[in-house]
This record gives sequence, C-alpha cells and structure tokens, in this order.
Amino acid sequence: MRKKLRFLCIGLVIIMLAGCARTAGPGDTTAREAEKAYPISFIDDDGVQINLDAPAQRIISLYSAHTENLYALGAGDLVIGGHTTCVYPPEAVPLATFDYTGDPEYVIAAEPDLVLIRPFIRRKAPNYIKELEKAGVLVVSLYPENYDDFSGYIMKLARLTGTEEKAEQMLSDFYADIEAIAELTSTVADKQTVFFESTETNIRTVSADSMAARAITLAGGLNLAAGAEPMTEGSSIAEFGVEKVLQHADDIDVYISQRGAMNSGGNLISIGERAGYDTIKAVRNDRVYLINEKLISSPTFRYYKGICEVARFLYPELMDDLSGYENQEPATKTDFANIVVRSLHLPAYVPSSSKYYQTKPRGHSYGMFEDVHWTDSDFDYIETAVYSGYVEWEKGADGKEYFNPTANLTRDELAKAIFVMGDFEAAKNHTSINDLKACQKARIVQILVDNGVFALNNGNFEPARLVTNQEILAAMQFVK
Repeated sequence: MRKKLRFLCIGLVIIMLAGCARTAGPGDTTAREAEKAYPISFIDDDGVQINLDAPAQRIISLYSAHTENLYALGAGDLVIGGHTTCVYPPEAVPLATFDYTGDPEYVIAAEPDLVLIRPFIRRKAPNYIKELEKAGVLVVSLYPENYDDFSGYIMKLARLTGTEEKAEQMLSDFYADIEAIAELTSTVADKQTVFFESTETNIRTVSADSMAARAITLAGGLNLAAGAEPMTEGSSIAEFGVEKVLQHADDIDVYISQRGAMNSGGNLISIGERAGYDTIKAVRNDRVYLINEKLISSPTFRYYKGICEVARFLYPELMDDLSGYENQEPATKTDFANIVVRSLHLPAYVPSSSKYYQTKPRGHSYGMFEDVHWTDSDFDYIETAVYSGYVEWEKGADGKEYFNPTANLTRDELAKAIFVMGDFEAAKNHTSINDLKACQKARIVQILVDNGVFALNNGNFEPARLVTNQEILAAMQFVK
C-alpha cells in the first residue's frame, strides 16, 4: 500500500510540473528537469528559467523596443499595454500605458499573462518586479547586448508569441537589406571618417561593440573613436571629450549627434556654437547631422533604417541616387515624395514622443494615413516629405487622413511645391502666360516661369497636365 501511495505522489508531482508555467533560477535542478515538459522553455537575460505551455495572449511591454518588435512580428494584437515611451508604431500609441516607477498594482489589475522587461528595469525597480512575480505574473527579461545577439533575442520574442515563421523571414530580409547597404558603400574609395556624439555631457561617444558603432562600419564609414571602451560594464556609452575631438578636427568628415530620451547629444545650433568647433572639417562643410536613438541604438528592425541614414549622411549622392526616376512615366505622389527627400537629402523624420500625435504639427498625425501603412517601403519618404511641408495630403469626408500615394501630380501642384522648397524672386519683366488665370496659384506660376523653372507650350503653362518623373527632376535642379 505504501509503495502504491509513493508512486501516486510522484505521479501527481509530475502532472503538476507539466501543467504549470514557472520561473526559477538557472541553478534550480527541478526547473531543469521540468524544462523537458514545456514547449516554450529558455533562460531569459536575467538568468531566470522561463517555461510556458503556450504562446502568451495578453502582453504588457515595459520596453519600447519589445513593443515595436512585437508589432513587426505581427503580434501587436497581443499587446494590451506598453511603457510610456512606446510611441512606435503608430498603432501602439493608444495602448494603455504603464511605468515601472509607479504602482505595480496597475499592471496586476490588467491581468496580463506576460510582462516583458529588460535587465535594466529589474536593476532599477527590483521591488516593482518582485511585486509582479509575487502576484503570479510571468515576467520575462530580454535585451541583446550587441548586434550579434539580435537574432536570438527576436527568436525568443517569437517563441513567446508563436510567430517563429514570421520572425525567420523578417530576420532574413533584415540582414539581406543591411548586406545590400554594406556592399553598395564598399565600392566607395574615399571612406568618410565619423565622430558619433552620444551625449553632449563631456562629449561622449559610443563604445566599440555598441549598435551605433557597428552601424557606422556597416554603413561604410570609419569610426574616429573605434577603440572607445564603455564607461561601465554593459554600457554603450564611452568617454571621449572635446579635447580629443578638436585634436582630430581635420579628420572628421561627418559629425553625427544622437538625439533621444535616454542619451542625447547636441543639436545643430549648439554644436556649431561650441568653442573651437569651427575648426572641425564637418562643421566647416555643413556635414553635421542628427539621428534619433530609436534608429541607431535600439534593438529593433528599424536598425536597418538607422544604418541607411548613416550611409546617406556619409555618401549622399550614392545612397540618394535618382537615376531610377529618369523616365517619362507620369509621376505619382509617392514618386514625388521619394524625389524630394532624396534630392534635398532630407533626414528621415522620426517622432520621439507621443506628444507628436497629440499636437499634430502641420495638421497631420505621423503614421495616421489610411492609405500608407508604416510597413510600406515608401513610408519614411512620404512622412518626411509631408512633415517638411513639401507634399500635400487631404482629409476625407470621414475625417480621416489620406495621402493618395498612387495619384498623379499636376503642373499646378508641382509649381506650388517647388516654390515652397526654393528661394525665388519676382522678375521685373514678366513672361506672358496665356492660361495664367486657369492656374490655382497664378502668382507662383508667374514667378517660376519668369525664373526659367518651367517652360511653356505655345505660350501655355497647362496647369492640369500631369508631370513626368523627369520633369520633377528638372524642376528640382532649381531648388538646390
């Protein structure tokens, strides 16, 4: 009888282990044995054994990169809340917000089956995390320390959400896109030297193994601070200082300043006004650029865009090649947005605060076009052109915003945009335009025709005629 009871007890223990998700330290023998019973099982980046029976269905993400990557993996519908810094993609903005410096009861009350954090959060708010775990909330800590760890990190997110197949395809595309940039810039003989300013305080830079430093290399640049050591273990920030910068003033072809909530360098005005900075080659040649930390230092699929932006700073003519638009095809608004951004070498616009969506600068809410999704390959060109005020959009009868990406561009519309972009003066002697009264902006058309921007056809401007890509390129020459 005792023997039967003994076996019965063992059976009950096995059933209990197989039916529950649990976390335990990596040295917990019981956890290692139980690992075999769980379809989702791994050790997170805080060294905690994670075991799950099935993908999570209600997720709260306390780190913006996790949120962004979940949406990219197609698991955005599983996210019920995010940290206050989760401002991308646009769909994440309306999410309920939670802050690990606040009351953990708000998270507990939302009844998530998974809370995603990163090791920094457990160190900064250990009691907050303990309260969540005490309430039975599964907390998983993930963070790739460098570029080489990115794939493993994404695949863990994918396992937690049942999106492994999508993750594998996205990673394949991600690395292929990065390799394409590296191959393109590898053909450049005159490699550009970059100084990357991570913080304005003490003019710090980034450590050699950081994602930002890796981006410079992948973009085909030479990092002035290639051997910089992290200030503290695990940090991406490294000491450098104004003295070293000025010592290499003639070597710095491009000066890039990171902007963001976590670490922020100087802005375009403050950098140029610093004592001695007028001796830096990049400052003298007007090659100082700002880049959002979300693109360059955050472990997301948008890191590819960060590399692309750095490459555009270094080799603008190569990266913003417009030869594909040298044709007589009727131009669409998407074509126009691409040509404008590339011709003017405009940095991709990236909002860094959810307040952007509330204030609606220029009347448009970033990422809120009904007909242009944030996953569209032309998204950044369109948003940047619209935010700059160079390409128009409209509000529909339903009150929603529309860009009309496939709509063609008329001569009238092109004239208005070129006038806004350029600096044109009214001529004393006017060219006669037969159909000037038919133009929406007659004065603008007159000035541009007088300045030789547009040619007439038998004395007519033809405001309603559709323009070709080649015509846009020709007009853009007057803007530079």
